[in-house]
Amino acid sequence: MTVRLPRADGTLRTYEPRARPLAVLPGTPFTSRTVFAAAHVVADPYADVSPDSPAAVDWDATLAFRRHLWSHGLGVAEAMDTAQRGMGLDWAGAAELIRRSAAEARGTGGRIACGVGTDQLTGGTLAEIRAAYEEQLAVVEEAGAQAVLMASRALAATATGPEDYLEIYGHLLRQSAEPVILHWLGPVFDPALRGYWGSADLDVATGTLLELVAAHPGKVDGVKISLLDAGREAELRRRLPRGVRCYTGDDFHYPELIAGDDSGFSHALLGVFDPLGPLAARAVRALDTGDTEGFRALLDPTVELSRHLFRPPTRFYKTGVVLLAWLAGHQSHFAMVGGLQSARSLPHLARAYELADGLGLFPDPGLAEERIKNLLSLYGVNA
Repeated sequence: MTVRLPRADGTLRTYEPRARPLAVLPGTPFTSRTVFAAAHVVADPYADVSPDSPAAVDWDATLAFRRHLWSHGLGVAEAMDTAQRGMGLDWAGAAELIRRSAAEARGTGGRIACGVGTDQLTGGTLAEIRAAYEEQLAVVEEAGAQAVLMASRALAATATGPEDYLEIYGHLLRQSAEPVILHWLGPVFDPALRGYWGSADLDVATGTLLELVAAHPGKVDGVKISLLDAGREAELRRRLPRGVRCYTGDDFHYPELIAGDDSGFSHALLGVFDPLGPLAARAVRALDTGDTEGFRALLDPTVELSRHLFRPPTRFYKTGVVLLAWLAGHQSHFAMVGGLQSARSLPHLARAYELADGLGLFPDPGLAEERIKNLLSLYGVNA
């Protein structure tokens, strides 16, 4: 069987799907690395909503996908950027997602960390921003989940310098019940976060972040870095206090960063591990046995797919993630909250299918082939 996939110039090329998926098995959590997959939400395709409406979520399918990730030993990073925070999922929807997923985690024994932000606000004073963070932190802690202090668009717009970040984050760390994960999301993911930590100079910003961590010993579990700059991440990793993890959020260089070097390694909190979950789990288990070469052999070939999904405008990577979840059979449709399924072109989606199929990511390659052909036919492609 073959599929005719569209190129950007409007011509078609022939692709022959693979016959069998990569062999992967469920398993227990890992011993050498802490690994979270930032998970997407599944929209309710029957809800009568518009892109400006509150998100309508298919809770059964959304929670089933989290059970899928937990079954492979991965932790779930909930209500993060991958779940369309601020891009279709508002705070009310995120709070419900946090409560439901945390309850599911307790029932299955899965590890979960949940995003704490300020997306109730579009702006505000520093006092209002702090109150918004506190409200969300309370929801996460009451749900029994670990908190991930996310970057705040409102704080980026209001803060006048590093001291405002140190004051806001310091207050939150002092009151947090358990060690949190700090998240530095770069402007490539969200242009509104340019100049975070009080400076557009990344060396200065890094210094502020490290000052914050050092000032609050025992309060920071780790720092997630999403700058797509492997060298900067490795340097920051070396400068973190002992016992504070570096979680890579670099969807371009994750194999080398997780594998590490003579001075250390990164743990992981990655959006690309949503579609790569079972394969990533198999790779990390190779690391658990000390087989770095086997780890790289499995994970290095996935980078081409990840770079494709996260190509600029990077914030629309969620569209490809949800496409692959549909093709893999984790949900019955290709619809997204906020109508974001329209955010990538047909050639982009076709290439995502091709790369994922080549890696053996689809448990049922025949189903994936049928579904991509159905999608192409809606655009007038005789595949």
